[in-house]
Amino acid sequence: MKQVTIYTDGACSGNPGAGGYCAILSYKGQQKTVSGYEANTTNNRMELLAIIEGLKALKEQCEVQLYSDSSYCVNAFTQGWLKSWELKGWRTSDNKDVKNVELWQELLQLTNYHKVFFNKVKGHSDDELNNLCDKIARKEIEIHQKQ
Repeated sequence: MKQVTIYTDGACSGNPGAGGYCAILSYKGQQKTVSGYEANTTNNRMELLAIIEGLKALKEQCEVQLYSDSSYCVNAFTQGWLKSWELKGWRTSDNKDVKNVELWQELLQLTNYHKVFFNKVKGHSDDELNNLCDKIARKEIEIHQKQ
């Protein structure tokens, strides 16, 4: 199974507001960047979309080291929130509807196909690829707001 590294980040201008996302995929020294924009969204949706679009860009089943500065996304997997939400019919621990459920369900399908290891990185620190993802996600917002 191919081993791939993916860095992701989402950004929002206002929350909700205009949003951008970016995923940088690395395999054997080669990089591919996937990015996009939504006009009216939230930061959490952009963080999720960055991961989803990064995984969707893979052409075959892979083992993925995924890096994100989003506690929301990483903790859902590493702390078992996602499994708990699913078992409770997509309800949170305080019995509220899980937000972004369609994105979580899509991400769950992708993580069932690929072997994904979630890694939390500190945002806006000295992590070069995380900073690059942030810059590209913000650029998506800037480009689309000028149109």
